[in-house]
Amino acid sequence: MNATQWGGMTAVFLASAVEWVEAFTIVLAVALSIGWARAAGAAAAALAVVAALIAVTGAGLNVVQADIRIIRAAIGLFLLLFGLRWYVKAIRRYAGRTKLHDEANEFAQARERIDHAETRVAWAVAFKGVLLEGLEVWLLVVALGRSISYRQAAGSAMAALLAVIAVGLVLRKPLTQVPENTLKFTVACALLAFGTFWSLGGLLDEAKVWPLGDATLLLLFTVYAVAGRLSAFKLRVPQLATQGARP
Repeated sequence: MNATQWGGMTAVFLASAVEWVEAFTIVLAVALSIGWARAAGAAAAALAVVAALIAVTGAGLNVVQADIRIIRAAIGLFLLLFGLRWYVKAIRRYAGRTKLHDEANEFAQARERIDHAETRVAWAVAFKGVLLEGLEVWLLVVALGRSISYRQAAGSAMAALLAVIAVGLVLRKPLTQVPENTLKFTVACALLAFGTFWSLGGLLDEAKVWPLGDATLLLLFTVYAVAGRLSAFKLRVPQLATQGARP
C-alpha cells in the first residue's frame, strides 16, 4: 500500500473510533438501565442498518461509471466541508471558547433521560444513538473508500468499532480517557489535507498542482495542524489578557 492508502485508512480508523466511543457511551447508559441484552440488541440493529448502507453504497459505486477526476473533486469538496466542522470545533475547544466534550457528563445525562423512560423508549435511545454516530462513519467510508479502497475504508471502520467494544467491555464505564478533542483535531487536519489534495487535483491538472505527488498530503497536514494550533493560541490570548486585567 502507498502513503495515500495508509493515510486514508488511519483517518477513517481514528474518526470512526471517536464516533464509536460516543455511541458506546449511550449504549452503556442504556445497558445499566434495561440490561446488556436489550441494549446490545438495539446497538446491533443500528449497526446492521449502517452495514447495509455501506454494502449497498459500495455495490452502487462499483456499478456507476464516471470520470475519476470528477469523483475525486466531489469527494474532496465533501471532505473539506466535513473536516472543517471538526477543525473549527477543535480550535475553539483548544482556545477555551467551547467546552471540551465530556463523556462522563453525556453518560449521566443519558442515564437521567432513561431513568424517566420506559424500556421501549430506552431501547430506542440506544438504537438512535448508535445509528446517528454510525451514519457519520458511513459517510466517511463512502468518501474515502472511493479514492483509496472501499474494503480498506470499511475494514478500518470495523477495526475501530471492535477496538472500542473490546476496551469498553473490559472497563465497563464511559471512555473518558480517550483524548477526543486531540483525535478530532488530528482527523480534521487529515480530512482537510485529503480534501484539498483531491478537490484541486480533480478540478485542475493534479500533476501540475501537486508536483510532489502523495508527499503533498504530509505537507498539507502539517500546514493545517500548525495553523490550527496558532489560531487556537491567538483566540486564547484576549481571554488571558482580560483575566489578567481584573483587580
